[in-house]
Amino acid sequence: MKLRDKVAVVTGGSAGIGEAIAICFAAEGAKVAVVASADISKAERVVGRISEANGIAKPFVADVSKVVEIKAMVAAVIAAFSDVDILANCAGIVGGTPAGETEEAAYDRVMDVNLKGTFFCINEVAPLMMARGSGHIVNISGIGGLTGSAGGAAYCASKAGVISMTKSLACELAPHGIHVNAIAPGPTATPGNEHVRIDPNTGKPREVATRTRSGRAFSETDDMARAALFLASADGRGMHGSVMVVDEGVMAGF
Repeated sequence: MKLRDKVAVVTGGSAGIGEAIAICFAAEGAKVAVVASADISKAERVVGRISEANGIAKPFVADVSKVVEIKAMVAAVIAAFSDVDILANCAGIVGGTPAGETEEAAYDRVMDVNLKGTFFCINEVAPLMMARGSGHIVNISGIGGLTGSAGGAAYCASKAGVISMTKSLACELAPHGIHVNAIAPGPTATPGNEHVRIDPNTGKPREVATRTRSGRAFSETDDMARAALFLASADGRGMHGSVMVVDEGVMAGF
């Protein structure tokens, strides 16, 4: 097992990519803190899946846009598991912010969850990892951080910010034995984007599904989990400030 006896915190762990990562980490021996944004029953469902597979996990909640909730969550994880070896920042939202139509609150929500939340989760666990001289941090960005999307300026900016933050924090924390890296998922099948993937009128994939190079319309969340496992384990020991693009070839070229 690649993560035996490690303690992993997975924000956004109650659905989609975060859920897949939580389950994968537990299967590899980690004790997993599954963090939902508000509804602990959602985290409990994932914990139940892990427990059924003889893994170890506990549920937690934190709205990562609020620093006070991040602090409380990390304190609760420490009380439950004593330490944090791995942080997977999977909490994130997608929101349209078209120019001329966007309210400040909509912009702030996207930036606060996707960028501010990522930074302050790292800010809270970094001292623990620095004191121990080791740690792995995996941030979820997206190919939106590498290119643009009409109507999604704030989202793309937030994900680009995650990439820049990853590189900066890798420079800062690598001397302390801490690996900070990111994954940039492309089109990935999750419950939260079914409306984007499938046209309800025809039941067929929307146009976005035709832009991959692999022939697979969408990656699976397990594909992201395997990438996260590489970055969170000794397999990725040479990785600092890297961005793994897992996108079915979308960004490879025309």
